[in-house]
Amino acid sequence: MKLSTFTYVTVLAVMLGWLLWIGKPVLLPVLAAVIAIYVLSEATTSLAKLPVLRHAPGWLLRLILLTGFSVALFVLGLFITNSLARVLEAMPRYEDNLDALVARYAVTFGIEGEPTWLAVQNATINQINTAEWIPTILSNLRGFGSTFFFIVLYASFLFAERTQFANKFSLAIRDATQHEQALALITRINDRIGTYLLVKTMINIILGLLSYAVLLAIGIEFALVWAILIGVLNYIPYVGSLIAVIFPVLLSLAQFGTLSMAATTLVTLTILQTFVASYLEPRMMGRTFNLSPLVVLLALAFWTALWGLPGALLAVPLTSSFVIVLAEFRSTRPLAIMLSVNGKL
Repeated sequence: MKLSTFTYVTVLAVMLGWLLWIGKPVLLPVLAAVIAIYVLSEATTSLAKLPVLRHAPGWLLRLILLTGFSVALFVLGLFITNSLARVLEAMPRYEDNLDALVARYAVTFGIEGEPTWLAVQNATINQINTAEWIPTILSNLRGFGSTFFFIVLYASFLFAERTQFANKFSLAIRDATQHEQALALITRINDRIGTYLLVKTMINIILGLLSYAVLLAIGIEFALVWAILIGVLNYIPYVGSLIAVIFPVLLSLAQFGTLSMAATTLVTLTILQTFVASYLEPRMMGRTFNLSPLVVLLALAFWTALWGLPGALLAVPLTSSFVIVLAEFRSTRPLAIMLSVNGKL
C-alpha cells in the first residue's frame, strides 16, 4: 500500500509539473494577476481606513487602484524601453572607458606589451558587439509587453468577479453553519496572503527608493532603472539581491572607469541590502513570512526550472501562499509546520 501510494504521488507530481511547464503561457499571467489582485485588495482595505476615503464605495477604490496599476505598468514599459535605447547609445562610451581601465592597469602591472595580454583583451572586451544584442532584447520586451497586457486583463476580470463571489458562495453552500465556517476560513486565508504580498511589495518599493537615492548620490547613470531592477529582483530570495547589486556595480565600472567608484557602489548597495534584509523586513513581515531557508531554495530551483526568471520572481509568493493555505486546515497543518522556520504559524 505504501509503495502504491508513493507511486501515485510521484506520477501525480510529474503530471502536475508537466502541466505547469506546458501551461506557462496561460498560467503565468493568471498567477501574476491573482497576486496583483491580492495586493490591490489589501491596499483597498488600507485606503478605506483613511479619513478622506472612509466613505467612498469599495468599487470606486478598486477602480482607482486598478487604473493606477494599469497605468503604472504601461508607463514602466515605456520607461524601460526608452532607457534601454539610451543604454545602447552609451555602450560605445562604456567600452572606451573599460579599454582605458584595462590599459591603465596593464601599464601598472607591466604587461601592456605582452602578446598574451593582447590576445586576452581581443578575446574579451573587444568581442563585445552591442548590435547583436538589440534583436534579442527587443524580442524579450515584446514578450513582456504581451504578458503585462494579459496580467491587466485578467486582473480586471478578477476584480469584477470579486463583487459577485459572496452571492455565488451563498448559493453554492446552503447550510448556514457550513457557509459561515467556510467563509471565515476563506477570509482568514485571503487576509494572510494579502498581508504578506502587500508587505513584501512595500518592502521592495522602500528598497527601490533607497537604492535610487544612493545611486543618484553616487552619480550612476540610469539610476531609476537600476533602482526598479533592485526592487523587482528582491522578490527572489538570496540570489536576487546579489544579481541586483551586480548590474549597477558593473555600470559604475564602465561609466567611471575606476575600481574605486565600483567598490563604493558595491559597498553602499550591500549595506543597504543588509539593512533591509536583516532589520526592516523581519520587523515588517513578522509571522507572515515563515518559510524554511531550505524550502525557499527548493521552491526557487523548482519554479526557475519551470518558468525561468518569471518563475524565480513568483517562487516565494506562490510557496508562501501555499503554506498559508496548508496551515489553515487541520489535516495539512503538520506539513505547513515542517515547511516553516520554527513551526510557529
